[in-house]
Amino acid sequence: MRVVLATGNAGKVREFADLLAPAGFEFVTQATFGIEPPEETGHTFLDNALLKARYAASRSGLPAMADDSGLEVDALQGAPGVYSARYAGPQASDADNVDKLLKALADVPQRARSARFRCVIALVMRADDPAPYIGTGVWEGRILSAPRGTGGFGYDPVFEDPGSARSAAELGAAEKHARSHRGMALAALLAEWQRRR
Repeated sequence: MRVVLATGNAGKVREFADLLAPAGFEFVTQATFGIEPPEETGHTFLDNALLKARYAASRSGLPAMADDSGLEVDALQGAPGVYSARYAGPQASDADNVDKLLKALADVPQRARSARFRCVIALVMRADDPAPYIGTGVWEGRILSAPRGTGGFGYDPVFEDPGSARSAAELGAAEKHARSHRGMALAALLAEWQRRR
């Protein structure tokens, strides 16, 4: 099935394609249709995932899938949360966001740096789809004091996976898919897809 992927993030495109291609999904990015992403005005990851998916479906006339995901740090009362991608400002780079996070946690001891990646993925068959497919995933871990690794994107270099004691940026793609919030959310969405087909 041909699906518009409502993201401009190259890392997410690779992960979606890797995980869902075997199930028969063929992804085209919203940029293929000249679709600019809408403003993310939702207060939850689910709100934003649905907003982006419905917008891409309305502009393309095709089924659309979108995720909203982010990092929740307990010592920061759940921040950056839904603002993860723009934590250091609207045009912030991954490095800018990581730098701001590490500065905010500079005086927080390692034992108090618990955090999680959270992801919600929505798939709509059309813009006004009354029963979208939803998948969610959570990856528990902690924030390191300095970046490690060269893989991944976003906050991966400072997020330690407790099962391996490595940063998300030090994990290979297959390992990351098996452990990550996005991998879990995609698996949940795929299970729902197969159950309802």
